[in-house]
Formats: sequence, structure tokens, C-alpha cells
Amino acid sequence: MDCTLPILISQAAPAIIGGVVFALFAIVIAIIVFTYGQIWFQAFMSNANVRLWSLVGMSFRQVNARVIVQGKIMAMQAGIGSERETGVTTRRLEAHYLAGGNVPNVIRAIIAAHRADIDLDFDRAAAIDLAGRDVLDAVQTSVYPKVIDCPDPRLSHKPTLSAIARNGVELKVRARVTVRTNLEQLIGGATEETVIARVGEGIITSIGSAPTHTAVMESPDRISTAVLDRGLDAQTAFEIVSIDIADIDVGQNIGARLQADQAEADTRVARAKAEERRAMATAREQEMKASVARNRAAVVLAEAEVPRAMASAFREGNLQSIPRNGGS
Repeated sequence: MDCTLPILISQAAPAIIGGVVFALFAIVIAIIVFTYGQIWFQAFMSNANVRLWSLVGMSFRQVNARVIVQGKIMAMQAGIGSERETGVTTRRLEAHYLAGGNVPNVIRAIIAAHRADIDLDFDRAAAIDLAGRDVLDAVQTSVYPKVIDCPDPRLSHKPTLSAIARNGVELKVRARVTVRTNLEQLIGGATEETVIARVGEGIITSIGSAPTHTAVMESPDRISTAVLDRGLDAQTAFEIVSIDIADIDVGQNIGARLQADQAEADTRVARAKAEERRAMATAREQEMKASVARNRAAVVLAEAEVPRAMASAFREGNLQSIPRNGGS
């Protein structure tokens, strides 16, 4: 009996090990099904094509599986095309998530572009998102153009643009620019601030080239036409739809004020030159007076030398006295 017990144990060992392994496998499967079964079943019923083992791998890769699955479900339910056509695959969604992208926003943008018949694939949408732009807002702006003020009250402390016509009269203008997103140039294209600056520069230039302020006020649409013809939306992320002059007021007569200031400056210069000439004349007068005084002193000195010379001549006998009666 002592010999048969080890034999029985050795014969039953494989079955026991197999049972333990099967039990562990069953426990692991139960844990996986309990953890990922609901989300996998949701993806399966939506034809999202997400494997159960992919969900497990996402956990090890620190990827939020629910975000990826919901993104694929939205794409499939929206009918935007197959994975091969749109590029919305599980691996690409994971890569975009790991790169710091906003997966739901990208999927919503692709769906919105598809509804609006705009050519936008996953690669371009993901690139726009990773570039720091709101791709969904860009698509919505492309479908529904938005209006921006020029100047923008959020960025400028002045409510209007100040421009001066050729006759010197100031005009205060406020414009409204309607733009829509240019998805082709959204990556690397200039932002709203550039569009506002260019439009403002164009308005000021157009008014500055006008002969009079009345010509501008009679036809403000000429400003819009001139600004639009300059192609100010080049190399920007937007396409300018229209430029409307919302308000235009007459300011100061800068030309007249500059002329008055110039006349006053000329008067001051003339006064300064006249004062300079008067000072020079006064100095010259004083110099002449000094010269007269010097000459007078020289005459006095010369007159003083005459008696001395006569006395010397008498002493030396060079001079004889003349008789009063005229005798020799």
C-alpha cells in the first residue's frame, strides 16, 4: 500500500496541474470579460471592429480604452466611411491619444466635415489638432463663417481706426470682417490677429489715398472693394468673405491743425531770426560807439602833442616868432 500511494499521486499530478492552470485561465478570462466585456460588446454591436485583446493591450499602454472605442463607434455610426477610406483605425486612434491629441474632438470634426461635404481625412484632422488648433471649431467656422471686429476691442484700447484723407481730415472707422476657415492653410497659417492687422492697414491706406474725406463717406464700399482686392487673406488660416464698414465718423482736421502749427513755428523762427538780427545790430552799434570813442581819444592825444611839438621847436630854434605888425 505504501508503494501504490506515490504511484497514484504521480499519475494524478498532471490532472491536478492541468486543473489549476485551467482554473487560473478561467479566472483571467473572467476578469477580462468582467473588465472589458461591456465595452467590447458595445463596440461589437456597433461594428466598431475593436478586438478584446486590443482593449487589454490599451491598459498596458496607458490608453483610455473607452475614449478609443467611443471614437470608433461615433465614426461608424456616423457612416463616414470604412477604416481604409478615413484612416480611423484603432491603432491610429491610440497613437493620436498617446501623442496628446483630443480623439473625440477629431472624430467630431471629421463627422461635421463629412456632413458639410468638406474633404477632411483623419491625418489632416489629427495634424491640425496636434498643432494646437481646435479642429472642430475650424470646421464649424468653415461651414458657418464668423464675424470679427476691426479693431478687436479685446486687443486694442481704441474702439475705431484713425485714418487721414489727403485733404487732412481725420476719419474714424470701425469695420466688421466676415471670415471662414481655410482648412488647406490652417497648419502654419496666420491667425485672426494677422487678418485684423492687415484689414486695418488696408483701410487706413485706402482712406489715405482718397482725395477728400467726403469722397470716402459718400462711397464707403470703395474701401471694402479696395481692401478685398489686395488679397489680405494670403498665407492665413482664414478666407475673407466680406469687409463691411460698420461705422464711420469725422474726426479732427489734422491738416489745418498741422498748417497752423507750421505757421506758428515759422513765426517763432522768424521772430528768433529778427531778434538775432536786432542783437547783431545792437552789438554793431556798440562797436561803432567804441570805435568813435577810440578815435576821439586819439584826436585828443594828437591835439595834446601839438603844443608840446611847438615848444620843442621853439627851444631848438626851428620856429621863429612872427611880428604882429607884419615886419621882418
